[in-house]
Parts: sequence; C-alpha cells; structure tokens
Amino acid sequence: MSTVADDLPGTSSSQAEVPLRFVTAASLFDGHDAAINIMRRLIQAQGAEVVHLGHNRSVDDIVRAAIQEDADGIAISSYQGGHNEFFRYMIDRLREAGAEHIRVFGGGGGTITPEEIAALMDYGVERIYHPHDGMELGLNDMIVDLVQRTRAARRPTVARVAESAESVTAVAETISAIEEGLFDEAELLRLRKAWQMKAGKVPVIGITGTGGAGKSSVTDELLNRFLGSFPEMQIAVIAVDPTRRRTGGALLGDRIRMNSLRSERIFMRSIATRRQHRATSEMLGDEILYLKSLGFDLVIVETAGIGQSDSEIVDLVDYSMYVMTSDYGAASQLEKIDMIDFADLIVLNKYDKRGAEDALRDIRKQWKRNHLAFEASNEDVPVYPTIASQFNDPGVSWMFVELCRRLTEKLDLDADSWRPELDVSVKEPRAMAVIPGGRIRYLAEIAEEGRQVNRHCDSQAEVASRVQHLYEALRLLEDPALPAALDAYNAEELTVADDRSLGVLRQRYQESLQSLTAESIRLLKIWPDLKAGVTADEYRYTVRGRELTGSNYRESLSHQKIPKIAAPAFNDWGELLKFLTRENLPGHYPYTGGVFPYRRLGEDPTRMFAGEGTPERTNRRFHYLSQGQAAARLSTAFDSVTLYGEDPHERPDIFGKVGNSGVSIATVDDMKKLYSGFDLCAPTTSVSMTINGPAPMILAFFMNTAIDQQVEKYLRETGEWEAAQAKIDNYFEGRARPTYIGELPPGNDGLGLGLLGISGDKLVDAETYARIRAETLASVRGTVQADILKEDQAQNTCIFSTEFAMKMMGDVQQFFIDNKVRNYYSVSISGYHIAEAGANPISQLAFTLANGFTIVEYYLARGMSIDDFAPNLSFFFSNGMDPEYTVIGRVARRIWARAMRERYGASPRSQKLKYHVQTSGRSLHAQEISFNDIRTTLQALYALFDNCNSLHTNAFDEAITTPTEQSVRRAVAIQLVISRELGLNFCENPWQGSFIISELTDLVEEAVYKEFESISDRGGVLGAMDTMYQRGKIQDESLYYESKKHDGSLPLIGVNTFLPKEGQEDEVHKLELIRSSESEKMDQIRQVREFQSAHREESRSALRRLQTVARERGNVFAELMETVKYNSLGQISGALYDVGGEYRRNM
Repeated sequence: MSTVADDLPGTSSSQAEVPLRFVTAASLFDGHDAAINIMRRLIQAQGAEVVHLGHNRSVDDIVRAAIQEDADGIAISSYQGGHNEFFRYMIDRLREAGAEHIRVFGGGGGTITPEEIAALMDYGVERIYHPHDGMELGLNDMIVDLVQRTRAARRPTVARVAESAESVTAVAETISAIEEGLFDEAELLRLRKAWQMKAGKVPVIGITGTGGAGKSSVTDELLNRFLGSFPEMQIAVIAVDPTRRRTGGALLGDRIRMNSLRSERIFMRSIATRRQHRATSEMLGDEILYLKSLGFDLVIVETAGIGQSDSEIVDLVDYSMYVMTSDYGAASQLEKIDMIDFADLIVLNKYDKRGAEDALRDIRKQWKRNHLAFEASNEDVPVYPTIASQFNDPGVSWMFVELCRRLTEKLDLDADSWRPELDVSVKEPRAMAVIPGGRIRYLAEIAEEGRQVNRHCDSQAEVASRVQHLYEALRLLEDPALPAALDAYNAEELTVADDRSLGVLRQRYQESLQSLTAESIRLLKIWPDLKAGVTADEYRYTVRGRELTGSNYRESLSHQKIPKIAAPAFNDWGELLKFLTRENLPGHYPYTGGVFPYRRLGEDPTRMFAGEGTPERTNRRFHYLSQGQAAARLSTAFDSVTLYGEDPHERPDIFGKVGNSGVSIATVDDMKKLYSGFDLCAPTTSVSMTINGPAPMILAFFMNTAIDQQVEKYLRETGEWEAAQAKIDNYFEGRARPTYIGELPPGNDGLGLGLLGISGDKLVDAETYARIRAETLASVRGTVQADILKEDQAQNTCIFSTEFAMKMMGDVQQFFIDNKVRNYYSVSISGYHIAEAGANPISQLAFTLANGFTIVEYYLARGMSIDDFAPNLSFFFSNGMDPEYTVIGRVARRIWARAMRERYGASPRSQKLKYHVQTSGRSLHAQEISFNDIRTTLQALYALFDNCNSLHTNAFDEAITTPTEQSVRRAVAIQLVISRELGLNFCENPWQGSFIISELTDLVEEAVYKEFESISDRGGVLGAMDTMYQRGKIQDESLYYESKKHDGSLPLIGVNTFLPKEGQEDEVHKLELIRSSESEKMDQIRQVREFQSAHREESRSALRRLQTVARERGNVFAELMETVKYNSLGQISGALYDVGGEYRRNM
C-alpha cells in the first residue's frame, strides 16, 4: 500500500504544510555550480521540492521555470560578475509577470559587496548571503533562514481555474490547486466533465522507464523534433519525480536536461509524487485532463523511475513508451517487466553501451513471445535502439518517425498533420566511440605498469647494493682479475681462480651483475659524469641543436657558492640507483625533479595576468605588467559572455557580464587590439588563453591575429604599406572602420592595428600569404586551455555536445600537426578548475592525468602519432595549502613520463610533462583579505620549489573583484621576491633528498593509481562521466571542505579563527572594485555589430562552408581559420549548434 501525502514526515493535509517549491540555478554564463548544488541539497533536506536548473541560466529561463512550476522561491548563485543587472532584471521580470510574490535569494561568495547586497535587497531581492553570514549562521542555519523567509511570504493557493493557456501564471496556480486537493469531490467531478468536453482528441504520450535510463534526454530529443517538424504545435509536459520519504522533500530534476524548454511553445510542470512506492502523483490524471482542455496539441507525461512490475502510466495516457537500457541483468529478467507487455513503444537507450546489441535482440524476442507474434519481423516490433545523449542521433529520429506513425494509427489522428519530414535513411544509432573498446582499461593498465616499474626499481636497487658489496669484497681481497666497476669477468676467469673462495665470490658477483638490467648498469656508469656536470664550475648541454652554458653556482652575500643543482652524495649503488630510477636530476628521465636541466636564464616563470573590460583596457594592463621584463608571458582571462561563445548584448542579464571578470572578445578585430604592440612571433612572447567551450574559435582569432601582424610587418618592411593602405581605404568605403579606442599605452608601437577590419590575404598575393602563414604558425608560442573533459566534470563552460567538442579538439591538434605548429600547446589539461570546484589535491591530480591519458588515447584512435601531438600537450594545476601540493608536480611528471615511455613508446620530448601552476583561488577569502597574500606566497613557494614551468599568482582581492593594477603588481612581486631574493631558491632542486618529500611523493603516486583504477572500473574517463563519478566526488569533497571550514575543524586564519575585534575587520567595501563601465560595454556591442555589418556579404557563405565541413566530418578548425575573418563569436557558435549539438546539462 502506498504512503499518501499526509503520511510523509512533517506533512499534513493542511495548506500550511504543503511543501515549499524552489527553483535553484547558477546565473547566466556562470559555471560555478558547486555552491548551488550544496544549497539545493540542503533545501531539499528541509522538506522542500527543488527544481534544479543547473549552471548558465538566463533570467528568462529561471523566471519561466519559476512561474510554470508555481515556485515559492528562487535561489541563485552568481560568482561571475554582472550580479547587479542580473538580480534587478529578475525582479523586473517577475513583476511584469505578476509573480512578485516569488522570493528571490542569492549568493556569490565575496564577489557581491555589502553595499551591493543592501542595494539589491532594497530593490526587491529577499536576501543575498555573504560569506560572513555563512560563518555566523553555519550552512544549515543559513538554509533554515531561507526557508523560513519563504514560508512567511508564501501566497496561499486559491481554488480557481484558468480557462485558457494565455496566463501561464494562472495555469500554474490551477495545477497547484489540483495537486493540493483544494477542489471538493463534487466540484472536481463538474470540472472533469467540462475539461473532457474541451479536450477533444489531444493525444497524451506517457514516457516511463527505469531510473537512469535517460528518460529526460529521450523526452528532450522528442520535443526538439516535434518543435522542428511541426512549427505551430503547442506542447504541455508533466514530469514526475519521487518524494523522499524521510524528509518529504523532492529533487525535481528533469528540467536541467531539457534544452528544448527555452521554446515559448512548451509549458512544463514538474510534480513530486507526494506518496511512496508510486511513479505518479495521485492527482496526475486530473492534471493531464486539465492541460488537454487548454488547447495544447500534445501532452507528454514523464514518470519517475519504475521497477519491473510497475505499469500504472498505461492507464493515464493514450500512448505509452518504455525507456530502458541493457542493464537489466540476465535475459530471463525481461519476462518480469510489465511494460514489455503494455508499452506501445519500447526505447532501448544508451545503445553505445557494451551488450546493447544483444539486449536489442533479446528484447525483441521477448516482445514477440509476450504478444504471440513469433512471425513478426524485427522492423515490425516496436523496439527502437537510441543514443539520446548524442546530438541528432539517427536512432532517435527513426523512433520519432515511427512514434508519429503508430500514434496516428492507434488514435486515428490526421496522418498528414502528424507526418514529420525527416531523413531516416539511417535507422540505427552510430556510436561515436572516443576510446576504442579494446583500450578501455587504459587507466588500470597505466596504474599496473606504474606499480610494476616501482617494484622493479626497488628490486634492481637491492641487486645493485649486492653487486657493490660483492665488488668491494673482491677489491679488498685484491683480486688480480678484478674488472672495472659494473663490468663482468671474462668467462675463463670464473673457473681458474687458485683460491676457491675467490672463485665463489667472482661467480656470485657475476650472477648478481647479470640480474641488473642494461639500463640499470648504464645509469650507474654515467652517474659520475652526470654528477660532474652539475658540480663543475660551469654546465653545458644541448637543446634542439643549440648549446647552452652557464654557471653551476650562485654566490650569496656571505660569499658562499650555492649550487644550482644539489646532487645526492650516495655511496651505495642501490640507493643511487633508486634515486636515478625514481627521481634523477632535473632534465633526466623520469623527470621527477623537473623536465629541464636548468631554469631558463633571464626569464622568470612569472605569467602576466589580465582580463577586464574592453580589449583596449586589457591591452593597457598587459603593457603595464610587461614593462621592464625580458619576456612577455601574457595570461588572458575572458569575460563569461566570451567563455560561453556569445556576443555582447543590451539584454540586462548579458549586459552586466560584458567585460566583467575578464576581457570581452567577440571578433578577430578584438583579438588584434588585445595583443597589439606585442610581436606574437617573437621568441620572448607567449600567450596563454583560459577558455574552453569556444576555444577553437578564439584560437582561430588568435592565429589570424598573429598572421596579420606578420603581414603588416612584411608590408612595412618591403615598402608596400602605402599601396596596402589604399586597398584598405577602398575596402572600407561606405563601411564603419574599426579603431583602437583611446591612447596607446607606453610600449605599444601599434603592431597589429594596421589591419583592423581586414584580413591579410586581401593585401598580399596568395603565395606570399601562404609563406607568412606557415612561418607564423611555426613560430607562435603559448597555450589555449581547450580542455573539454574537465569542463564537463567541474567547470561547466561546455557549450557544444561532448562528442563534437572532443572532435574539434582533435581537429585543432591535427591542424597543428599538418601545419607544423610545434611551440603552441593545443590543450592545457587543467586540474585548476577541478580544484576550484572543490576537489582535494589527490582527486585534482588523478582526474587531470586521467583526462590527459584520455586525450592521448583519443588522438591515437584518430590515427595521430604519439610524438606528433604529445609535445603540444600542457598541464595546468592549482596549488593550495595541503601537504600533497608540495609534490603534485613531481608525481605528475613521474607518472606521465613512465606511461609515455613504457606504454606509448614516446620520445623524450613527449615524455616531459609541462607543469604550469596557478595559486589557489579557493583559498582566497573575502574575510581578512589582506591575509590572502600570505597564503598565495606559500603556495608560490610550493610551485617554484617544485620546478613549475610557469606560475600565476592570484591577487589578494580576487575574492571580491577583478584585481586592480596595484594588487596584480603585488601578486607578481610575490613570485619575483621568491625567484630573485629568497636564498634557498638559488638551488633549482631544493625538494630532492628530503625524506618527507620522498614519502609524500610515493603516497600520492599510489593514491593516484587507486583513483585510476576506480575510474577504469567505470569504463574509463568517459564512462565515469556518464555516471557523473568525477562530478559527484568533486562535490562531496567540496561539501566536506565547506563543512570543516564552517565548524572550525579546518582552521583558516581570519576566517574562522584568529578573528579581528569588532570594528577592526578589513574594510572590504572600501576596496577599488574593477567593473566594466557602461560606456565600455556599449562600445563592445557597437563594434561587434559594425563588424557583422561590414562583413555581411561574406558572412553567410562562410558559415555555410563551416557547417558543410562539420556535417561531412572534415577538419572544423581548418575551416574556422577562414570563418573567423567574417563572423563574430556568437554567429559561429549558433551555426555550430545546428550541426554539432548544444551541451545538455546534468545534475
């Protein structure tokens, strides 16, 4: 017997006890969903029903959901800036819709200042929580406050019926009234008759299935096809999720998966069962009938996950669908599934999973047995394989066409009105396997090989010690035939010894020596020369045919010679061999101590970070930071509008984000202005770009910028500039000509601005352009992040379907190989954002390396050679305060090098993991923010002592705002002081030889291998992503950290301990807040539109060519190199969504 709603804990039949309903989300262009995920769980635990929308949600998305769901409250996290406009716009939209009763709550760490909080609350936001509130109240009490405020402001539901679908608010309230049982039986009977009269022949499709079968994805794909095939169709959707028996709360999680819901032609309502052991709500039948009466053309009902014997949906709908996967156990289990008897159509989803083909055969057989249709052909059996998570899956299209046909036949509908025009020449899904099935255990194998290598190193060390002891004994006995150390005796010398004991010693020595591998003997033999090289006055080594020399020592103020490389003083061959095989000196395999023998002379690992406002503003910041520096290592942050592949716009929730927390880049002209005055082909210039979803487009902007710079230089150097100017003037006749707004900063000579608005191929002949292009691509230095795997796991700036995004990553690398791009990293495999989302250092390291090996396996599967692409891979880690952070670079280099050499047979260049570090953003606290520099200094010390290849130190005020020039200068100074002043840093391998460092290295290495095995057990990185293993683990670790922070068991100075006296807190609100000005935002909007207008003629044909290349599985990036000359970022994203699919959020 099911438990009725009244029997749930904390509920009764009274109106006051009806569960509160909340909509939760992260704001538009904001991927920071860890906090809101924690909050929505805590809200559910209070007995509320939560409709979670996930990250990157516009005001209209949220308001539409809140109104359709008849929500009592909205809870939003906003960490990416633009919060003032975002929250005000939300209040305005709620008021316009007559829904001002919905309470709005927000939070954004320290990025929303106390003054801004006060102003937003005055405007109508119920409450915005600051970190001070969290520390004062605690996590749980903060949620209690939110719930109590919402309950106090709750508007009672009225028993009134909306007669048309025009007022969405009224329709939503009517459904609530039905759900809450506000109509007595007599009134309900009257209403049912009236609704039945108006309902006509509106078909109702019921979709049910096992939990996790992908019902929401199937529903979303069907909705997309209904919308596309029938332009006038209006659709109502009801999605049911189970109520939790213990708390009475519910997670209503179907909306998050459905991109189709942005259409105005769909009304959706999420419903909790409010009873136990049932997949539907008690009032579901009345709600369906009511929606039918409103004039919708179709009603779709999706139930909660069901068991084998559940088929209640059949009695409520006209046409039932059962969604299942191959994970049903033995074939005999199919006999127990009721829906195989009752469903009108069966969907075998996730057809890319192992065993799916066998499952399709068995399900069809079972259907034939159940329906006594033994002679039916497989085509006549209504069982359809699909991969609903895959964009434009042919299996879903075929199932949709068949659904329409069978629905028409069963309900006697007008066939012409329900016949979609879709190409279904291909009927079965085509699984796009990123990793071939035969290599799916790659992580477990790497772990096994790594442990085997460690055991081999230890056993060889024991043998080496034994060999040395035997050799020393023979030397002390003054054996006349004693060979050189580590050399073997001649065969005859093993049998002719006059002294029997001497003969036995010779044989034991010879046997032990033969147990050493040739590699072990080689390492021991070359050690004296290797040690001499780092202890002599000067060093000398060769890189790519160029000899480098320098001093091995630096002199202290006390006139002591401090060695750059401290070599071990081991006398025991075993200890020495263990060092050489597990550590070795920097620049030598397995590169534990560093991938280069010495640090680069005259170049600190400092990265110059900037990203704010317009390209011009950020360009000025770059020139300010690089003044007086030998090298320009520019690290670029983009605003969230750019991060999500969109163009700036006046709409308030977009407008507020333009140029905040990063630079706004929408066109190749923006990129030209951003890096103007820096020769992008100079060996002293490198550019790092932190962007992922739209990375291929941004990279194409950058490459074209570099090429056009060199075209400009060529025209000036050859005396052809004046003629080129005439061509440019002619090109812009009657068009707006882009300009650099404002004065050029000191150090900017204007390079790159000469070709604003025009591509270099219009100014030089094809041969010259091709030569300059090839030389440029071979010269540019830098990194684009472009790591789509970690975005799906942690950061959320995914914009395309995962498969298409991975394909474009591969296209970029193939383009690099084809065009000999050797000095630019095609991907920065990032752990930084995994850590920022809440992962501990072990998970950060393991997930990041696992993602790196997944990219390797994917590129190999595409036919690339390991040594053609591995040097173009880079790694980017966060540094924190945990002890494991002292060694993550060491462990990463060791694991990577061993796998590259032993598993993949890669060359030494490919074995070297490039270890780039940014100090932890998560350890920047809004409380006592001046203490942040102390934490950053210690983290920088970790990174520099661990021989990072580059380091970005965060500014102390980044917890609150985009850093100011002064705070960035302080951040850069932190690492310069360590690099140039700290005496211990004179030594370039200070960690080596420390017992704790060695112990930590081994501990962390083994922990990583265990994590590799956990991921491998789930089908590798992509299989684990399907079950959201990484995301779930990151969120669990984040909650653990937050809980310990709030209960004080994790001491944080100035945050939860060593607190200042009242009135002596940091004056956070008096800090300079870096915000993009309204005029800067309008400038960006104007210039994007002028760019689009100027290139209108070339734009459409360029986009069509791009789409054709994508459809035909050609190299998308190669075509993007041309597309970006005539189209803005948003135009390109929109075109690619149509052919590659849009990212579908998950929980």
